[in-house]
Amino acid sequence: MSLGDDQEGSGGYGGTGQTRTRYPEGGSDVYGGARRSGRSSSRSLVTVVGVIVLLIAAIAFANRGGGGASSSAEGAGGQPDVASTAPSGTKPVQSTPGVIPTGYTHDVQGAQSAAANYAVALGSADMFNKAKRDATLQTIIAPTHVADFTSTLDKAYTPAFSKSIGLNDDGSTPVGYTFVSRTSPVGTKVTQSSQNSATVDVWCSGLLGMAGEKSTNPVTNSWFTITMQLEWTADDWKVVTQSQKEGPAPVPGDDTASSADEMAKAVAEYGGFTYAR
Repeated sequence: MSLGDDQEGSGGYGGTGQTRTRYPEGGSDVYGGARRSGRSSSRSLVTVVGVIVLLIAAIAFANRGGGGASSSAEGAGGQPDVASTAPSGTKPVQSTPGVIPTGYTHDVQGAQSAAANYAVALGSADMFNKAKRDATLQTIIAPTHVADFTSTLDKAYTPAFSKSIGLNDDGSTPVGYTFVSRTSPVGTKVTQSSQNSATVDVWCSGLLGMAGEKSTNPVTNSWFTITMQLEWTADDWKVVTQSQKEGPAPVPGDDTASSADEMAKAVAEYGGFTYAR
């Protein structure tokens, strides 16, 4: 986190109080002979000033996403000057297809991009395969913490757990089915930062389940927030600790659930993304 920069917090919604403008009296006087009082002239001046202020605000709003440093500047107290969903415009990293993105910038945006992409990796189907899980941990975990993560996750990804979600004991997918495990970051928020460390919350939506005609574990959607403590080591951001909690979750819509074939086809045809802040 830029680590000399201010923290970046989640953007909040400002007040939405309405302003009632009262126009000068006599503006449409069909007789045209009445002279406006001084009070009426004052109201006219207030109206003109109000319009000018609104125009200035509108121009600032239109230009806020114009790119460059100003679009990602942070205000006092660690709050962003623009909406929290506004992109920084900075490329997160040069990535290779099929490989977890690494090599982030040594600043706040780099830490957030790293956390988002690492959340995707930790929520992927590869985590259910011992060899692929170990490779993932070697890539994204701080070297001094790899052993602890490996031990903890080996105890979590047991044959019993794999069987409970429809996989074979070794974590492989039964013939005729498509296993789905995807995490999609919705947004990131820095809660702590210093020169070489950062704590980042990643709000995510996830898919988990087995697509197949006779599946007893259909693909379902969930919402959760992952908190990662990162440290700058070996010229990159790496994970030191990671935890997860439920929500925030929106009210479910009235979408019709897709068939098993449609879900399996979507998983095969739609690739993932490299995430940036």
